[in-house]
Amino acid sequence: MILYFSATGNSQYVAEMIANETHDFASSILDVKHIQIMDQCLGFVFPTYLWGLPSIVDEYMRNAMINVSDHTYIYFVATYGTTSGQTGKFMEKHLENKGLNLSAKYSIKIVDSYTPIFDLSNQDKINKIQQKENPQIQEIINHINHKDTGDYMHNKVPMPLVKMGHLVYEPVRRTKHLHVENTCIGCGLCAMNCPIQAIEMKNNQPTWIKDKCVMCLRCLHHCPHFAIQYGNTTQKHGQYKHPL
Repeated sequence: MILYFSATGNSQYVAEMIANETHDFASSILDVKHIQIMDQCLGFVFPTYLWGLPSIVDEYMRNAMINVSDHTYIYFVATYGTTSGQTGKFMEKHLENKGLNLSAKYSIKIVDSYTPIFDLSNQDKINKIQQKENPQIQEIINHINHKDTGDYMHNKVPMPLVKMGHLVYEPVRRTKHLHVENTCIGCGLCAMNCPIQAIEMKNNQPTWIKDKCVMCLRCLHHCPHFAIQYGNTTQKHGQYKHPL
C-alpha cells in the first residue's frame, strides 16, 4: 500500500508511478483511515509545505492506526519544489510515536504549485521540470525493489530554519487571504474538493467557514474559471494541475 496526499496531482502521480512499477496500489489518505497491512511494503508520498509536512498530513499521521508486520519495509517520499526541508525527520517522529521504524526516505523535485510566490504561467518552464520527474521516480523505484535502507533525500534545510518555516505556515494558512472574483459561476467544485471541508456555498458563492485550512490551494488550481485567488499575486502566476 502507498498512501499519498495531493492537491494538484504531483504526489498522486509519484505514488501511482511507484505503485505501477512495484505491483502495489496507491490510495489518498482522504480515503484510508486505518492501515492494516501484512504486505512487504508500506509507502507514504507527501508534499513539502514550508519545509515541513502539510497540516492535514501531520493530523493524519498522529491519528492513523497503523498495523504492520515486523518485516514491513516502510518508506517515505517527499515531493518538493525548492527544498525537502526536514519532512523525513517529521515522518520518522510520527512513526516512532507508533513504535515503527522508517526504513528509507526519498525526495523528488517537482513543480512547486504555491503560486502566491511561484510563477507558473510559463508552460515551457513547467515542462522542463516535469521531464525530470520520471528519472527521479525510477531511481527511487529501484531502491524500493531492492528494499534499500537509509536517507536518500536531497536539498534539506537545517532544523532551526525549518522551525522558523513552521511559524510562517500558521499565518499563511489563514483563509482570510483567499477571495473570490466575479468570474465565479457557483459550480461548487471548490467546496466539493476541499480536503477539510473549509468551504461552503452560500448564495451560490464559496465561503470559507474555517479560520485556517491546509492551504493546499486545491480550490484555486481546480477552479474552472480561475475565480479563487490568494492575495494579490496568484492571478498573474496562473494555475497548475499535473497532467498525470
